[in-house]
Amino acid sequence: MTSPALNTTLAQQHASTTGALFSRTPNLADPDTDRLRATMRQYFLETFDRYESLFQCLASDEAYFIKPIALRHPLIFYFGHTATFFVNKLLLTRLIDQRLDQRLESVFAVGVDEMSWDDLDEKNYTWPSVAEVQVYRDRVRKMVCDLIDHAPLQSPIDWQNPWWAIIMGVEHERIHIETSSVLIRQHALKYVRPAAGWEPQTDTETAAPVNETIQVPAGTVRVGKDYASPQYGWDNEYGRHTADIEAFQAGRYLVSNQEYLAFVEAGGYRNHRDWTEEGRKWLDFSRATHPTFWVKKTQGWALRLMTQEIPMPWAWPVEINYLEAKAFCNWKAAETGQPVRLPTEDEWYRLYDAAGLQDPTDQPCQANLHLDHGASSCPVNRYAHGEWFDVVGNVWQWTETPTYPFDGFDVHPVYDDFTTPTFDGRHNLIKGGSWIACGNEAVRASRYAFRRHFFQHAGFRYVISHVPAEAPAAYYETDKLMSEYAEFHYGERYFDVANFPQTLAQLAIDAMGSRPRRRALDLGCASGRASFELARAFEHVTGVDFSARFINQGVQLIQTGQLRYTLTDEGELVSYKARSLADLGLQDTIDRVEFYQGDACNLKPQFTGYDLVLAANLIDRLYNPAQFLDQIHERVVRGGLLMIASPYTWLEEHTPRQAWVGGFKKDAENYTTLDGLQDHLGAHFRLASDPVDVPFVIRETRRKFQHTLSQVTIWERI
Repeated sequence: MTSPALNTTLAQQHASTTGALFSRTPNLADPDTDRLRATMRQYFLETFDRYESLFQCLASDEAYFIKPIALRHPLIFYFGHTATFFVNKLLLTRLIDQRLDQRLESVFAVGVDEMSWDDLDEKNYTWPSVAEVQVYRDRVRKMVCDLIDHAPLQSPIDWQNPWWAIIMGVEHERIHIETSSVLIRQHALKYVRPAAGWEPQTDTETAAPVNETIQVPAGTVRVGKDYASPQYGWDNEYGRHTADIEAFQAGRYLVSNQEYLAFVEAGGYRNHRDWTEEGRKWLDFSRATHPTFWVKKTQGWALRLMTQEIPMPWAWPVEINYLEAKAFCNWKAAETGQPVRLPTEDEWYRLYDAAGLQDPTDQPCQANLHLDHGASSCPVNRYAHGEWFDVVGNVWQWTETPTYPFDGFDVHPVYDDFTTPTFDGRHNLIKGGSWIACGNEAVRASRYAFRRHFFQHAGFRYVISHVPAEAPAAYYETDKLMSEYAEFHYGERYFDVANFPQTLAQLAIDAMGSRPRRRALDLGCASGRASFELARAFEHVTGVDFSARFINQGVQLIQTGQLRYTLTDEGELVSYKARSLADLGLQDTIDRVEFYQGDACNLKPQFTGYDLVLAANLIDRLYNPAQFLDQIHERVVRGGLLMIASPYTWLEEHTPRQAWVGGFKKDAENYTTLDGLQDHLGAHFRLASDPVDVPFVIRETRRKFQHTLSQVTIWERI
């Protein structure tokens, strides 16, 4: 065993003063840029120092290279990773233009693995020495301080400001203060030691209170950070979310070790009745018979803390994963006959508001939060918040809610994979923060989620409610064609080309003039944007498409108001998008739009009597376009309009050659599709205006687009 690590490092030279409060996440809109620089410098250095001091809890260099658990990297990775993060992000924002150490920045940028318990990673890594990483961290420290002191700064430091990468790096390291402390807690005792500034609380003798539930009154929850907020936020905090919450009962206390003991002694880990299928699989894998941090001794139970084991503090909150918390709630529901479950994220927000809480200030927290009171949990009846205790702090609280994006969600361009990989229905939100949660972690707006088998300093509070805990939709459409059309209809403007469905809808509305605007039919509606746009002017709009998958996007927008999809950037890399009708000003059209699957060449009888029929980019995709053209007059009222838009890209894969209505030689002369339209429609329609070309752009990848012209013709039914 080598000598203890970091004995003469800058972590000691710059160690935070004992007893001083750890800086809160700062105001990034301070107009005094000199003061803002000083604030950023202090925030960076305090965080960098505190993170290095945490590694004083490792007893030897060897402890850096032995995995605490098989599912995570050894701690040497995390020691270097947070420093590398600064370099990688600062390069992206061009605050720096070269790397400090290309090899280390490759090794430590492989990603923070959060592997599944049944998906072990067997890769081998060649790690640098502890001393080498410390030298690298010192170089990063100097680089960031030089930037803070000398780089051009304009207040506020907002989402677009290159300095956002600096605050992002600091908040990222604060997350790793906590996650690394959990790994240290899972290390074998021979690899850890007590360290100054990381002493646990000493109140282990307090008797656990008997839990009870207190009613949380009904109310409305409003969450979502504004992009103009002066406080840093991660991407998933931005946007808008509102929910009306019915009254429910919430436990006065977090579930204590004493309360959880009843579940253990009742055979909760042996009887799989109360476990979900995922929970049972985890039990089979882990062979767990009690909480991970409980230690069975001959003289009774002990509790593993970061660097030591202590006699079980029964009044402290139990620390478990979601699967265990869920099983306890199911067991308690069976025992009591009441609908006991974990709270949803929205219910936690409602509890927070009912308790009258606010974000931490520069005063010591009236909660076991932000490292203000020691490096461990404490009794669940110490910090009162309204009628409850530990609404925030002590341990994180598992919820029933898998993480999902708010309306208006967007990823930050320099960290586009912070949240989006968790939108898979397998990562549940934890709320409230723990004793070590600091910075952004400690504010109401924070949203962190982990795999359900994952261990954090996390416990739970149960609620009693007859309202089911419904998971918000976090599903992202990943089919390439579906995603491309979702973007085509609802996404960005590319090369300054206006949105095609919106443009067609406006042309149609303008062409209607003083004609009645009762009913419109959007044939080949695809993802449905034109249907919603037409509903701005028409009393009722029917969207019809041959593809049920396309129709589903329109239906989803009617049902949920939003659509989520991925876009290919390059190779396997994707971007995550979320669009809502509210963002487009179309939320008021929902009640006037309906979608059906149907065949434009063989429409059902009820699709008739329309003042307008729009057929956008449809005819050259039909198997029998002549049949459609010859019969469409049956669907349009006299004096009504038919709008046809098409690039006339006839392909045999869509339309047999003999069925084309144009684009070939006839009697040795060019016979265009417009010629064909006039021949087929002339008996029942007149061309109401000259044809116009309308451009559209379809994004295939970040650097590949289709730029096309669609000819628009408008025909009046005679």
